[in-house]
Amino acid sequence: MTEEKRYNLTELLACVAASLLEDGCSVFVGTGLPLVAGMLAQRTHAPGLLIIFEAGGIGPQVPALPISVGDSRTYYKASAASSMHDVMSASQAGYVDYGFLGGAAMDCYGNVNTTVIGDWSHPRARLPGSGGANDVGSFCWRTIYLMRQQSPRTFVKKLDFVTTPGYLTGPGARERAGLPAGNGPYRVITQLGVYDFDDATKRLRLLALHPDVTVGQVQDASEFEIIIPDEIAVSPEPTAEQVRILREIDPRGLVIGK
Repeated sequence: MTEEKRYNLTELLACVAASLLEDGCSVFVGTGLPLVAGMLAQRTHAPGLLIIFEAGGIGPQVPALPISVGDSRTYYKASAASSMHDVMSASQAGYVDYGFLGGAAMDCYGNVNTTVIGDWSHPRARLPGSGGANDVGSFCWRTIYLMRQQSPRTFVKKLDFVTTPGYLTGPGARERAGLPAGNGPYRVITQLGVYDFDDATKRLRLLALHPDVTVGQVQDASEFEIIIPDEIAVSPEPTAEQVRILREIDPRGLVIGK
């Protein structure tokens, strides 16, 4: 790491993701980078952020980085040590503002595949499947995707399998499928930039480039055409204080690296 780059890519992504989370809101996180982002937000600009874990921890003040969603630290000073059923029910009832997801592949409408690569009957690879991802993508008000490896293999024109719904086939499709009106994919964060979804078409749109990244790199790393607006922001670099807190959260570098 050079003196000019006092942070690494994972730390940049964690800060970008944390900046999306508002004080007083709730967020469904898994382990890894989403949890690091949630903990960073809670220790900086969003002390009232309600962190929710799939295994049932609701509203903890996580003292150190857990290794799983059922780690005892996910219940530390929590509002509730509940259950997966209660957490998913809260999401279905509309009580969860943000949800973090990843994926092996995504299309231009934010639909995500974490099930199979290739034909269902004879796939090239079988993936972990949904877990709670479909529930999060279906019922959280704003879904944030963290996809570290944007490429034509991960940003694809057509998914082999839709595990988690984004905007399905476009405007109005979620509602026609019976999902709540007004929720859905909110942001996508990759190693190249930050994206949102165009209001009119529900297609992926570039919102901000990370430092030293070009629009050409963004388009080259996608099989489908990404909407490029006239004005594009640049992601702010992590501050020294943010980097210090991240390394306090993850001193062994299990997620953010060394």
